Amino acid sequence: MTEGCIFCDIVRGDAPASMVYRDEVCCAFMDILPVNPGHVLVIPNAHATYLADLPEETVGHLFRVGQRIAAAARQSAIRCEGVNLFLADGRAAGQEVSHVHLHVIPRFMGDGFGLRFGPRNRLVTPRQELDRVAARIRERLAVDDGL
Repeated sequence: MTEGCIFCDIVRGDAPASMVYRDEVCCAFMDILPVNPGHVLVIPNAHATYLADLPEETVGHLFRVGQRIAAAARQSAIRCEGVNLFLADGRAAGQEVSHVHLHVIPRFMGDGFGLRFGPRNRLVTPRQELDRVAARIRERLAVDDGL
C-alpha cells in the first residue's frame, strides 16, 4: 500500500467507498465521477501503478471480476444496453489515479460517452508499417519470455 494513494486508502478502509465486491486480491467500488449510473472500478488490493507491475494471475482476476460485474449490471435494474471495460495504463493513456483500475461502464445508446479518434486514426496503416511494428513487439516478447 502506498501513502497518499486514494485507492490504497479505500483498500485499507481509511477512505469511504460504495463497495460492490471484495476478495483477497481485489475490490470493486462505485466511481465517484461516473460516466453512467453503475460505473464501477475494479482495483488490485496491492498497490501497482502500471498493469505490467502486476502478476498475470492478478490481471486475469481483475478482468474476471470485471466480467462478473458487467454481467450483473446487465441483469440489474441499471440502464445497461452494453458495457465498456476500460483500463488507462499511464498518464498519456488517461490514467488519473496512479493505481491500476479497471473501469466497468454500463452503456446505452445516446449516453454521450465515447472515445474520440483524430483524423490520423482513421487512415489505414500500410501493411509494411504494421509488420515493422509487430516485429518490434515480437522481439520484446521474446526477450521477456527468455526465448
